[in-house]
Amino acid sequence: MKRQDFYFELPEELIAQQPTSQRRASRLLVVQGTGLQDKQFVDILDFIEPHDLLVFNNTKVIPARLFGQKATGGQIELLIERIINDSQALCHIRSSKSPKPGAKLWIENAFEVEVLGREGALFSVAFDPAKTPLEWVEAHGHMPLPPYIERADTDNDKNRYQTVYATRPGAVAAPTAGLHFDEAMLAAIKAKGADIGFVTLHVGAGTFKPVQVDDISQHTMHSEWLEVEAGLVEQVKAARAKGGRIIAVGTTSVRCLESASKDGQLRPYTGDTDIFISPGYQFQQVDVLLTNFHLPESTLIMLVSALAGYQETMAAYRHAVEQRYRFFSYGDAMLVFNKALSREE
Repeated sequence: MKRQDFYFELPEELIAQQPTSQRRASRLLVVQGTGLQDKQFVDILDFIEPHDLLVFNNTKVIPARLFGQKATGGQIELLIERIINDSQALCHIRSSKSPKPGAKLWIENAFEVEVLGREGALFSVAFDPAKTPLEWVEAHGHMPLPPYIERADTDNDKNRYQTVYATRPGAVAAPTAGLHFDEAMLAAIKAKGADIGFVTLHVGAGTFKPVQVDDISQHTMHSEWLEVEAGLVEQVKAARAKGGRIIAVGTTSVRCLESASKDGQLRPYTGDTDIFISPGYQFQQVDVLLTNFHLPESTLIMLVSALAGYQETMAAYRHAVEQRYRFFSYGDAMLVFNKALSREE
């Protein structure tokens, strides 16, 4: 398929710049085969059945955006991509001229980092040893709002650009499908007899990288670190044994489950994944997906199309635009059922 097959017209005013007043106040578009239902997010409870397993990504967004100056006084912006160890990180650096190895950068009027070298599009930097990189960014960094949110981050974003169940620091972008849940919603899911499990995938800035080839089969996917623990594997087996479905909360949860079961059997897995899911992919684990609305021509809309069907997905997106749904990270959600399973039923 071609990249252009996944294009749709999106009015700029539909790109959500602020979160809703409450996490659960979003709308929900249900995509089940060719059927579309306009709902409120709280209505998701009507689609969850006893013995279902909802799989959430418990990664925690770190305040990974840092501002500073070169020794010459030139302004720079750092975006941490991945913390490597207790002294080093890989990051994107935006400046008028790329800094050279050995350059010292003064960050947030508080500490210094040294540029060690380049690794492709990223820079390896060493942090002031007085603290770990995570401690420095937690103390002085800014929440890394996506590029399509055209404003500076605020104190409110520290809470709302973070899921209520985030426990493992390392992401530089939120797993946004999870932003709709509050503690009461999680309790209501359990009250219905469904189970909740967690995987970890530290979302990188590469999630916003556009597809640059016309033939999507030639696209090289970015790499992200994930962990699927043995306990989650057992939860999946238990849900299956009771006739429950696996509901992935977010495309990152999909990437975890499918990366850990490439041979058809889910196993514990820790490491990187560059899995690229597009139409024609045969899902091993995911029955239902909760996700937000994604960028035109993005790998994420391609993933949704693989699950729901290409025609069904593009029709759903056209409907969402017509009905004025809010798009992207702080936007509304869609609940997508696996088309292959719908045909079997």
